[in-house]
Amino acid sequence: MPRLSLIFLFLIVQLQILGQNEIKHRLKFIEELEEKGDYYYAIKIFKEILEMDSASVEVHWKFAEALRKYKDYQTAEKEYRYVFQNDSTHLFPKAIIYKGLMEKQNGKYDIAIQTFKTAKKKYLKNRRSYEYLKIKNELSSCLWARSHQDDSIQVSFEQLPKTINTNNSEFGSTIFENSLYFTSLRSDSINNEEVYDTKYSTSIYESKKIEGVFQDAMKVKNINNNNENIGNGVFSLDGNRFYYSKCSYKKDNYQCVIMVSKKQNGIWSIGDSLGEIINAKNYNTTMPSISKMEDQEVLFFSSDREGTKGGLDIWYSFIKNNNQYSKAKSIRSINTIENETTPWFDTLKQKLYFSSNWYENYGGYDVFYSNYNGSFEKPINAGQPINSPSNDLYYFMEKDTFFVSSNRVGVNHTNVSTCCSDIFIGFPVEIKKDSSETIKETLESLNKRLPVTLYFHNDFPNPKTKDTFTNVNYIDSYKEYISMLETYKNEYAKGLIGTHAEEAREDISDFFIEYVEQGVKDLSLFRELLLDELKKGRKFNLYIKGFASPLAKSDYNVNLTKRRINSLINYLKNYDNGIFKPYIDNQSLLFKEIPFGENTANKLTSDNPNDVKNSIYSRAAAIERKIEIQSIRLIEGLTLTTTNQLQNLGKINKKQIVSTVFIIKNTSDKKVEIESIEIPCVCNKVEIEKMTLSAGEEIPVKLIFNSENYQGKIVKSIYIQVKDQSEKLRLVMTAEVE
Repeated sequence: MPRLSLIFLFLIVQLQILGQNEIKHRLKFIEELEEKGDYYYAIKIFKEILEMDSASVEVHWKFAEALRKYKDYQTAEKEYRYVFQNDSTHLFPKAIIYKGLMEKQNGKYDIAIQTFKTAKKKYLKNRRSYEYLKIKNELSSCLWARSHQDDSIQVSFEQLPKTINTNNSEFGSTIFENSLYFTSLRSDSINNEEVYDTKYSTSIYESKKIEGVFQDAMKVKNINNNNENIGNGVFSLDGNRFYYSKCSYKKDNYQCVIMVSKKQNGIWSIGDSLGEIINAKNYNTTMPSISKMEDQEVLFFSSDREGTKGGLDIWYSFIKNNNQYSKAKSIRSINTIENETTPWFDTLKQKLYFSSNWYENYGGYDVFYSNYNGSFEKPINAGQPINSPSNDLYYFMEKDTFFVSSNRVGVNHTNVSTCCSDIFIGFPVEIKKDSSETIKETLESLNKRLPVTLYFHNDFPNPKTKDTFTNVNYIDSYKEYISMLETYKNEYAKGLIGTHAEEAREDISDFFIEYVEQGVKDLSLFRELLLDELKKGRKFNLYIKGFASPLAKSDYNVNLTKRRINSLINYLKNYDNGIFKPYIDNQSLLFKEIPFGENTANKLTSDNPNDVKNSIYSRAAAIERKIEIQSIRLIEGLTLTTTNQLQNLGKINKKQIVSTVFIIKNTSDKKVEIESIEIPCVCNKVEIEKMTLSAGEEIPVKLIFNSENYQGKIVKSIYIQVKDQSEKLRLVMTAEVE
């Protein structure tokens, strides 16, 4: 090798060594920054390192972690994706979990569902691990969020003015004597971004409200300390005590305790730490909230003390004589293995509000409430716009006005749109609308919940019969179905070993979570909306389609799907001591049944009765056995109806020309005009006596089908359009061409 080439190679090696040493030096500096919570500066250095070595999976992982902690969800998602796709040595197995979490916090629920399903398979070997439980919970949470992403409660919701909110973070507020007390991190350097370290600390501020306007905020005297993080201020019931959190570094650990300051001659005293009944030694105790419960003053707070289920749990202690605290109790019914924080108890409504990152949520922390009736009930998500895909915390109410802190898209910021928290204010609003607009929104809100898809075990209900009716209530059929989960998993995994068997079992498990259980949840939501509208005097047609796997004969499956539809009707008749029954009996709620049988089933699904693994217990077969509530329409808006919407012609020969007759009726008290008849297939012809029907008149519609170019199971439809009516009447013919 020429001497010049050797020198050149030597220089390249030396430069690489120097480059690696420089990267190590910068990574060490980043660790020091992150120990202080200075993720903004750390991220800047990460970007410089990646310009030097863009292929290092380890650097991308550390960069992703810093971005997540800095709440830059969009960039963090990209970095976790890079690590997951390029981590060939599997050094960072949690990358796929955080990838899913970031997708969720970016509102990409469908993508996050697929990510968590993949992650679930990777952690199959340790189903008791935190990671597996977290993945399973997040999968359920994303399914919930997808179902509720268009929901919103009727409130006015906006950010507080810039006299309070800045480009940094504001949170943890309360109202007292017409002033807003809140926590804020306000630094004069590092580009005014959110920074957590010993130099730039949080403090409690006060903003007086004069003539409805919040004034410039000022630090509360004698409470704040520039060397410690002070926040979460709240007043005692008599207003003479001020509780707050103090967080500081002790022996390289960040520890929080609750302090109390007393009013003396109109001035707040220097705060004293509460005793070990509240501030358990060597644990974090924070986020105090004072209220009245069971006619006693009570202190709620969050702590990771001994006895917690995991992370921060919510505890409470009754206060006597202003300074005596009962033994702290954990609220076991709402605490989880994750974090429950920022409690606030509504004395008037007897509800405990708090934030959690475990229960079904839109992303990160959501606000929940638990009704109190001697004990705390199952938490309920407070809904949008209180909650968002970002972190939503510190909920409290003052009369009819509520406040919440959030780092959602749209907050004040300098660089990253979700880096920092602002305080939002909301209150109920009443929007007056004319009746036609209200009816339109009613239909939109109901149809937005559709389709609701409900699943069944093979040949259920009432197996081995050709009956079209059943006494089975769908919810009983559902309970029996989900009790067979282990049977399904075992049967579908038969003949497989090792990882393949585990993946087959998990595939069926995911089906039950994603489809079977979710269907009942969707039904519950739709049911309550429907009931509310029926109580207002509305009258509806509910369109329900039935399906079956192709295991039995066509005519048998049509009757089976009719029984399945009937089981749903039974469920509604029996629900809540028959609350729907009067509406069904007086025909305020009518059911339009379209039992397709297996005519629309996937043709690749096994119909071999000897192959029970694939014809009964596979996901492909199970997903065909269902009914769908597909749409809902106002009865008042429909003038043309039929009692035989679906006609099954059974088996017919190839090249045979067959026909069937539908009876249509004008159910209005006025003459109606048929504007057009849509015939999508040239294989069909229609014969009709007239295009105008008098009030109450019935006429036949003949559908003629030529099977020459068809084979197997077919579904053919025609659509009748009535003048000045938006919905078309669909008539359906099914057959099996041999």
